[in-house]
Amino acid sequence: MNVNIKSWIIAVFLAVSLTNSSCDAISANQSTIDNLNNLNQQSNPFWVEDYGSKNRRGAENSEERSKEILVVLDGDRNISQAQPQIQSLNQSLNQSLNQNSTIIHVINRLSFGATPGYIEKVKKIGIEKYIQQQLTPESIPESQNLENQLSQLQTLGLTPAQLYSQYSVNRLPKPTPEIRKERLKKQRLIAQEAIKARLLRATQSNRQLQEIMVDFWYNHFNVYQDKGQTSLWVGAYEEQAIRPHILGKFRDLLGATARHPAMLFYLDNWQNTAPNNRPKGRFKGLNENYARELMELHTLGVDGGYTQEDVITLAKIFTGWGFRSPGKKLEDGYDFYFNSQRHDSTDKIFLGQQIPGSGIAEGEQALDILAKHPATARHISYKLVQYFVADEPPKSLVDKLAKRFLTTDGDIRAVLETLFQSSEFWDTKYYNTKFKTPYQYVISSLRATDTPIEDFLRINSILHRMGMPLYGNPSPDGYKNTQEAWLNPNGINWRLSFATTIGTGGLKKRNSKNQPSKTNTTIDDTQLRNTLGNNLSPKTQEVLKSISPRQRDVIILGSPEFMYR
Repeated sequence: MNVNIKSWIIAVFLAVSLTNSSCDAISANQSTIDNLNNLNQQSNPFWVEDYGSKNRRGAENSEERSKEILVVLDGDRNISQAQPQIQSLNQSLNQSLNQNSTIIHVINRLSFGATPGYIEKVKKIGIEKYIQQQLTPESIPESQNLENQLSQLQTLGLTPAQLYSQYSVNRLPKPTPEIRKERLKKQRLIAQEAIKARLLRATQSNRQLQEIMVDFWYNHFNVYQDKGQTSLWVGAYEEQAIRPHILGKFRDLLGATARHPAMLFYLDNWQNTAPNNRPKGRFKGLNENYARELMELHTLGVDGGYTQEDVITLAKIFTGWGFRSPGKKLEDGYDFYFNSQRHDSTDKIFLGQQIPGSGIAEGEQALDILAKHPATARHISYKLVQYFVADEPPKSLVDKLAKRFLTTDGDIRAVLETLFQSSEFWDTKYYNTKFKTPYQYVISSLRATDTPIEDFLRINSILHRMGMPLYGNPSPDGYKNTQEAWLNPNGINWRLSFATTIGTGGLKKRNSKNQPSKTNTTIDDTQLRNTLGNNLSPKTQEVLKSISPRQRDVIILGSPEFMYR
């Protein structure tokens, strides 16, 4: 991470001084954006000074601690007599610092960040056991409190058909304006509960790697909630197509997303009809949307070696893949359905392989081909390394993962094991170099400060202002997880506003007068530092000493160390 710490801290301090205690009032503080823009226009913007790796921080801290020890040991003795003790203490300090930085690295990459006592917990069970536990989430018990809160979400376990039948406005025959308004209000509950479930699990679940992989795979197989019927189904899509397969076989995950009504509607494959079929209503011929994104985004990658002819062929293969629309003979509808009458039953050649006309089996064969393709192994491996290691993934690690992917038939857990055992993952030059997405930043802030969520829609509104509302990306490629996508003055400004809000206890639920329902309390900065492993740089610590204790927690949450993982 390369950062001019003085410019950054000045920006944070300005935000602390100028920003209202509520994120909702950020628009009144344009001066913070202007200050950040001015900094960005300097010859050396934010990112000029080598602010270094954990090793450098460790060395600086160790050197300072050694000087303190030297003073204590000096007394009436000759300094030279103290050298063996200093050297021994130095080694002990370095070992402790290295262990601490390693634990923090693991927590930052396999979870959404530390909660109070989390570092000590990982230290107690050991890094290797912690990783193995996270790779087998079914072995980790969840808290009863979380289970109880999830059990109260009435829409979470419903099928697409049930959601349509019970909540869709279109299900009502000629509703009055009042009934339509009431049904729309009821329909919004689906998205609200999906958001609540995701935020609850991300902040409270003991199965943190599972939640990390839900974030990863949902973005990989993105579905946008505000496109027509998908507003009914994003929660069911995550629950039924994503979550059960996040650490399983990639082919199962691929098949589950391909068959889910949310994906079929979002990428229009439900309308995909054989070219020689008589046009009828919405079914007016071939639709290539899903076929193209299936290869470009879900499997082979943009450089995967396919042609436009392959796109057309794959679209023909998936003709007839859709769902039963409700009608006179089918009351509820919207479960997966293959319509053979709209299918192109001709023989096909896809990616050089013969696929005989065989109905729904053609689609399954095509998914098999794609899941086992070397380009898919490379594409998925690249994205995993980019998420867990570096924005510019080391080729050596991508190659290792791609090989593991192919030899295990796309076993995601096995691929992650290879990743977490690799020398590249443990290379200290990658420690704390991944800039957090807005979602990661907000969740890690809530976890670090042990702040319970009282208003889930407000948190999603904050994410929206940061550019990353849950289920809110209209593009099929999902949200990016790189610094280039999220590091900008406006984005930093929103983060500093949120840091101020959470640091001053401003996330309490509001009453009818838009005032906190409970008395706001600030975060204990000493506890916050302990929670984060006291990994702040000497320069940040120097700034903290010079400001009011009431502002320290905000500085910590707004520091470059916390913005990265």
